[in-house]
Amino acid sequence: MTVPGLRERKKQRTRDALIRVALELFTDRGYERTTVDEIVDAVEVSQRTFFRYFSSKEEVAFAVQHMVEERFVHALGQRPPAEAPLDAMRNAVLSAWDTIGEAIAEVVPVELYLRAYRMIESTPALLAVHLRRSTEMEETISRIIAAREGLDVDEDPRPRIAVAAFSGVMRVTGQMWGRGTDGSLEAIRALTEEYLDHLGPALVPHWRDRPGEGPGAAA
Repeated sequence: MTVPGLRERKKQRTRDALIRVALELFTDRGYERTTVDEIVDAVEVSQRTFFRYFSSKEEVAFAVQHMVEERFVHALGQRPPAEAPLDAMRNAVLSAWDTIGEAIAEVVPVELYLRAYRMIESTPALLAVHLRRSTEMEETISRIIAAREGLDVDEDPRPRIAVAAFSGVMRVTGQMWGRGTDGSLEAIRALTEEYLDHLGPALVPHWRDRPGEGPGAAA
């Protein structure tokens, strides 16, 4: 593996500092009330430097989230071909959560990332962007799943349907975690696993049926 040179390391430190300070300001003061000037002043760099790394406040707000999404996409690409689509997505997201803490901590404190996640969910302007990004991510994942199954995603609707169901569970997980009292990475990982375990049972025809209680049960 190539070791980054001094110039690359300095650039990475500057970028990480901009992300960290931006998220701290966003979560403390509010996204709308924070300006780019305040971010660059806190890091002691120019606006020109900020825009060398990020095109907007919005982009820096989602910088770590983008890294998390890339980790999931990579994990999905590494799943064994024999796994069924929903199993592959489930195992990919859980394996990503198992390792993402270290990757996040290299950029910002994990606690800050989790606070920023909640801030995005509670800020209308960012929530709209989050939903748009989720739609774009669903399309990316649908094409990965279609390729795994040897399908044409534009001819066979199943990849997009499966991914939509999976993504719906992930959105509910994020919302429920955000409303809870445990804001840890372990908590959102555990909730993710619990809710994904409910995906299959939620799709059965009759929720009220229990073993021995369904229409075919003996009188």
